[in-house]
Amino acid sequence: MGKTLVEKIFQTHLRDKPSEETWVLTLDAVFCHEITTPLAITDLRSRGLDRVFDPRRIKAVIDHVSPAKDSATAEQGKILRDWARRQGIKDFFDIGRNGVCHALFPEKGFVRPGYTIIMGDSHTCTHGAFGAFAAGVGTTDLEVGILKGVCAFKQPRSLRVNLNGELPRGVYPKDLILAIIARLGVSGATDHVLEFRGPALDRMNMEGRMTLCNMAVEAGATSGICLPDRTTVDYLWPFIAAPEPSGAEQSAGLGRKSERSGRGEKLYGSKEEALADFEKWRSDADAVYDAVCDINCSSLEPLASAGYKPDEVKPIRELEGTRIDQVYIGSCTNGRIGDLRAAAAVVRGKQVAPGLRAILSPATQGVYLQALEEGLIADFAAAGFCVVSPGCGACLGMSNGVLAGGEACASTTNRNFFGRMGKGGMIYLMSPASAAAAAIAGCIEPAEDKAAKGPGGP
Repeated sequence: MGKTLVEKIFQTHLRDKPSEETWVLTLDAVFCHEITTPLAITDLRSRGLDRVFDPRRIKAVIDHVSPAKDSATAEQGKILRDWARRQGIKDFFDIGRNGVCHALFPEKGFVRPGYTIIMGDSHTCTHGAFGAFAAGVGTTDLEVGILKGVCAFKQPRSLRVNLNGELPRGVYPKDLILAIIARLGVSGATDHVLEFRGPALDRMNMEGRMTLCNMAVEAGATSGICLPDRTTVDYLWPFIAAPEPSGAEQSAGLGRKSERSGRGEKLYGSKEEALADFEKWRSDADAVYDAVCDINCSSLEPLASAGYKPDEVKPIRELEGTRIDQVYIGSCTNGRIGDLRAAAAVVRGKQVAPGLRAILSPATQGVYLQALEEGLIADFAAAGFCVVSPGCGACLGMSNGVLAGGEACASTTNRNFFGRMGKGGMIYLMSPASAAAAAIAGCIEPAEDKAAKGPGGP
């Protein structure tokens, strides 16, 4: 009997199995940010365990309150900053080099097919887009991961989601994942990994795949995952390509170097070689799934959440005219360059509606710089958007976009719980193009079909 990708990752990373249901896995990476990691750091220090299993495999970032808004958040940043320095963690991204963790770490090439990754953040599942098993964990598991490089899991079952057909123009991966969550329910995928498959996924770029995997947890899933393919290779190529041989090596008849890099990651002489190697991180044709969900992507239309749970979803057309006070474009779900391009195409040459505030937060400093080069930041600023530094503070009501009681926000974030963006606030989750249209209209309104998008879109 064949194996799913998750089953393959669990078997190849198994360190110990103290019980039938408990798998202790070796970790390839531990990701850290300044909200949850300081708790783990402080507790480890109090126990005389101020050390890390491998500083090369730990990545850390300041991303929730950037820059600090008060003494408490400044202290959180200081704890993480000092710890990174003490432990020799080179991949630490401070203010000015930072961004939203789940956008920054893939952008830096820190995720690979077949990896095991943990972080004290529920949306760590984003990294499954690369064919990795990535999961959010609590403080205790994070401490063990930092100290020992292992984490205990109950092996999740796989729920296959077949994405059939093709996304219509003006429909984005954010609309698709909202449709999937509405179908499954907020607990429909509990103790499962959502394995996204099908022709619509094959045509989707890595940004779109990250959007899908990012919100798998909103259906209760442990993680989301996509099988690595040529699209994965193309995205990772700047980080996995072996360097050209030196002149002396060429004279000696030596080919491209293909040894492992300093962090222990394999490098490849060609994309074909990488693709062939990544084939081992694909589910077998005869793999057995706990359940299968078929989605006809061709029939989808722009959607938005319409309540206080991510599975309460309606077509945008049914919400047309709904009052909002704020629009927020950004987050680990939809703050990448493709998202900004789609939203900018809607707002370009227009003005934010009177009485409404609109906020743009590029997901990373790299996205910010690219948006500057392409003139997108100018488009948003001219329209009346407030452009803030990269970060995810608004998403959970910490900074740069908090709502007052009774206010409503059209948002590209991933969670619409009551009070999530501020006590008493209401959130309508939607795609960047739909959020941009709401900013111009001053209420929820279908976007004009002007957002240029490639296959898979933002």
